[in-house]
Amino acid sequence: MRFIAWVIRVLVFVLLLVLALENTDPATLHVLAGYSWQAPLILIGLAFFVVGLLAGLLSALPAMFRLRMENGRLKRDLRTAKEAPATPAEPPLPPLI
Repeated sequence: MRFIAWVIRVLVFVLLLVLALENTDPATLHVLAGYSWQAPLILIGLAFFVVGLLAGLLSALPAMFRLRMENGRLKRDLRTAKEAPATPAEPPLPPLI
């Protein structure tokens, strides 16, 4: 199974490498206020990918910190529960007739 995963990874890498090598033509990106950026198309695509990746990671940070804090609290609760003496549960009372 690992072999198949590595074969797929290598194929995707080769496909992306060929795509990058074929898209080296200069492209112009026009932004606000008359500014423009001229660079190879693959570089512009890579820049947008990196910006999207950073935005996704930045938006996930609050949830990651919240889950990390909850994980620490649950571990402390589990530790205190293990240290507490176990009291045997009393059997239920018989039903009244």
